[in-house]
Amino acid sequence: MHVTIRDKIQQMLPIPAINESFTTVALESSVGPQLCLDCFSPIDLSEFTSVVASSKSSTCLLDPIPTRLLKGTLPLMNSSLLDLVNLSLVSGYVPQAFKTAVIKPLLKKPSLDPGVLANYRPISNLPFISKILEKAVAKQLSDHLHRNELFEDFQSGFRAHHSTETALLKVTNDLLLASDNGLVSILVLLDLSAAFDTIDHNILLQRLEHVIGIRGKALKWFQSYLSDRFQFVHVHDEPSTRTKVSYGVPQGSVLGPILFTLYMLPLGYVIRKHSINYHCYADDTQLYLSIKPVNTNQLTRLQACLTDIKAWMTSNFLLLNSEKTEVIIFGPKNLRNNFSKIIATLDGIALASSTTVKNLGVIFDQDMSFNSHIKQISRTAFFHLRNISKIRNILSQNDAEKLVHAFVSSRLDYCNSLLSGCPNILIKSLQLIQNAAARVLTGTSKRDHISPILASLHWLPVKYRIEFKILLLTYKSLHNQAPSYLKDLIVPYYPNRPLRSQSAGLLVVPRVLKSRMGGRAFSYQAPLLWNQLSAWVQEADTLCTFKARLKTFLFDKAYS
Repeated sequence: MHVTIRDKIQQMLPIPAINESFTTVALESSVGPQLCLDCFSPIDLSEFTSVVASSKSSTCLLDPIPTRLLKGTLPLMNSSLLDLVNLSLVSGYVPQAFKTAVIKPLLKKPSLDPGVLANYRPISNLPFISKILEKAVAKQLSDHLHRNELFEDFQSGFRAHHSTETALLKVTNDLLLASDNGLVSILVLLDLSAAFDTIDHNILLQRLEHVIGIRGKALKWFQSYLSDRFQFVHVHDEPSTRTKVSYGVPQGSVLGPILFTLYMLPLGYVIRKHSINYHCYADDTQLYLSIKPVNTNQLTRLQACLTDIKAWMTSNFLLLNSEKTEVIIFGPKNLRNNFSKIIATLDGIALASSTTVKNLGVIFDQDMSFNSHIKQISRTAFFHLRNISKIRNILSQNDAEKLVHAFVSSRLDYCNSLLSGCPNILIKSLQLIQNAAARVLTGTSKRDHISPILASLHWLPVKYRIEFKILLLTYKSLHNQAPSYLKDLIVPYYPNRPLRSQSAGLLVVPRVLKSRMGGRAFSYQAPLLWNQLSAWVQEADTLCTFKARLKTFLFDKAYS
């Protein structure tokens, strides 16, 4: 599939232009790391044992013995396996046996037609020891990126302390504040076709060398890692023929996601040149522009930005999927209609305005109410609850609780920080789901009061689960365990003159014009809720202690 897409891209641009472009982009976007990574350091036995123990016990078809058996007999062979890993790190050579992947076709969405091959995502299953080797490289590569501050600030994919929730929280915060200031916002969601499968190895290696500062044996290791890779599909105990992989990075590998984000690094420079706000999560890119309703001429910036993005992607063998690229406009209804007519087409990309869009698993509506998202959660959660209730009598309490958390609670908690400050009537819809889940789990009648049941299960009500998430992210932001873009939204309070409050650990609560919109932003809700905490909770010295104290604090507040 990736070869077909590359052929399409190749037809868009003359070959000489492609060959010249990636070198130019790489050198222009070079950030000049202070320290180069010339070689990988060998790892010691304790680090090797720790990595093996913490790795999942999944077994690849190509593994000589099951992973669980390998872990059980590790003391007998750990020195030999450690020598194998370290020899690869020091020599800059990846064994050929580590470069063959078994492809497991995974349907992208349950609703898609399983008979259409394009609806599958090719997940690579690699030998267990190759994953251990990749983890050792990934750690040293990440340390190098951190030391030289080479990470893209607004790339939240595959990074520690980053998630889809932190990404959406930042974007939502900006959109709410823009609306609070009377601005109209345009959000464009870009979609790439088979992005992981079309990465050009020569471009990637040049980017690693000139932009990231990978040299010597370390660069040689990546050259070996990317060359002579093979894959085959194994379905219903039938293997396909082995095919050489000339492009792309393996999905399902440890290094694949990191290498993809480094490949995409210059995209941030392209977007920033046009002063357009953006946020990326892996290959999902969000562009958003907030302007005054009368300044429709500012849309030319968005058009120029899209033009440059398309050109950059084409020269880097990436294909923008126009059919799945969406746009949504936030603001008063009459202004939204005017803007919809203007941006029907930008740079040849059809941008028919939608009333709702699905953004990293969350449904955004034009009023930023998340009403459609909550309705979707309700439909799905009640569907699963009905199924669980049918088999509840044959399940143990422990197994039933696992099912409820897997299919219901997880949906209530996913990105629930975006719902902070929403009207109580919307939160009540989610509370009804939690109430129903508690009744199914405990076999309680609808006529019985629900609060004692929730308290007996040690469940925080939905409203307080949202507050828990906001306060948890606030604590992480104050202790360097959250993305810098969230930390920048929180300002510690320092009074102009000596006051008792200066040592109270308070945060500045910003002024907002309209509490309906700006009052829901993270930059407003986080300090507002934090300042209401007791010092006993705020001063927790570890994240684990903070969680325990915060739950106790909110539990007492909810059920007192």
